[in-house]
Amino acid sequence: MKENGHVKWKKKGCMKMKVGFIGLGIMGRPMAKNLLNAGVELMVSDLNKEAVADVVEAGAKEASYAEIGEQCERIIIMVPSGAISKSILFDEDGVASTIKEGTVVCDMSSVTPVESKECYEGLKAKGVGFVDAPVSGGEPGAVAGTLAIMAGGDQKDFDAMKEYFDILGSSALLIGGSGSGSVTKLANQVIVNNTIAVVSEAFVLATKAGADPEKVYHAIRGGLAGSAVLDAKIPMIIERNFKPGGPIRINHKDIKNVVNTAHSIDVPIPYTAQLYEILQTLKIHGHMNDDHGGIVQYFEELADVEVKKTEE
Repeated sequence: MKENGHVKWKKKGCMKMKVGFIGLGIMGRPMAKNLLNAGVELMVSDLNKEAVADVVEAGAKEASYAEIGEQCERIIIMVPSGAISKSILFDEDGVASTIKEGTVVCDMSSVTPVESKECYEGLKAKGVGFVDAPVSGGEPGAVAGTLAIMAGGDQKDFDAMKEYFDILGSSALLIGGSGSGSVTKLANQVIVNNTIAVVSEAFVLATKAGADPEKVYHAIRGGLAGSAVLDAKIPMIIERNFKPGGPIRINHKDIKNVVNTAHSIDVPIPYTAQLYEILQTLKIHGHMNDDHGGIVQYFEELADVEVKKTEE
């Protein structure tokens, strides 16, 4: 049951499978805790031992990759890149070194479709299922258990993960074969990040022209320009709150994946290519750990203005 944006689960007792969860970062830690709150027996691993200790205190057991492969029938990965996912799975003493036939691995990280297909094929050879299931919703969605989950893979493997998806998110949809979830997430990131950039440009214009950005926001949010992105980011921007729910460093990586994937299949992406250069500029100026609402700072620097609350 989910009330007031927070997850409230009764212990179910019906989830008898041991689940492995690898990656306890800004998204993974609250996701793991939601699984624990639902009564899932969880084995966890992360390089950040403080994060591991926190989740262990909530009821999980710490384990190595090989121990997770050996003991868990369902394994979830939530890490920053596809290279890390592949390393966790296929390096010596990785998950795949001990994994049992019939296990299902679900990578909820944002990676390229090519990387997802490589994981799918590598595990299929061992009789193991693989689902790429990246998410949208940022840290708030991870905490509340309201993530949008976009999946690629075989129907039987998606079905095997569905009860866990229902804990972690408000929606889960199998898009198609392996890699389909990852490419859907790339499309999502194109829309979200370009929208933040356009909203930022518009509000820098309004602010430089002398308008109160908070009043501009309330004037336009009910019309065609209104959006979930506008509602999520403008209140943060005018409060100068760039504490990350979705840090620029992660979106920088995702947009780089978009550019590389698009070029590999001959899809021109002029807006997103420019967006990548904007994110690259923010990287150079030390904004990688800001929330992606901090994209506004690129446009503010160009116009020499700051989008913030007007003093009363």
